[in-house]
Amino acid sequence: MPISEKLQRFLAENGVDYELIPHERTMTSAHTAETSRISGDRLAKGVVLKDEEGYLLAVIPASHQVELDSVVEQLFRPLDIAPTRDVEQLFADCDRGAVPPVGRAYGLEVLVDDSLAAQPDIYFEGGDHASLVHVDRSGFDRLMQGARHGRFSRHL
Repeated sequence: MPISEKLQRFLAENGVDYELIPHERTMTSAHTAETSRISGDRLAKGVVLKDEEGYLLAVIPASHQVELDSVVEQLFRPLDIAPTRDVEQLFADCDRGAVPPVGRAYGLEVLVDDSLAAQPDIYFEGGDHASLVHVDRSGFDRLMQGARHGRFSRHL
């Protein structure tokens, strides 16, 4: 499965041109960036968070880690990392752990880390562990339309 059907449909509905880039099968975003010879700062990953209100998708660079305390402070919500089984249900058309950072395609609220704003283009998992979706800056901005922004991650 090179790209999830929901994501593919969402890209088309929003008029976002993209390039699909195959790569060696990997299981972590850091390894994906390394294998694909892409800076981890340009590879966006989605981290699913949960609280009593529901789910939120935090979008950060692969070279970063979510600072949960910062998210909680900024949103005034007691969010925590969502359990794997919840993530698998939310992203049922994706391989386990290959969460596209395009939360709107899955009906999720999105929070984008400001560190991604400096990148001229963005790569991200499209639903499997063997290909990346590549979009330009304007395409990524369209995909993140309506998302909240803030600083809530740190470089590894």
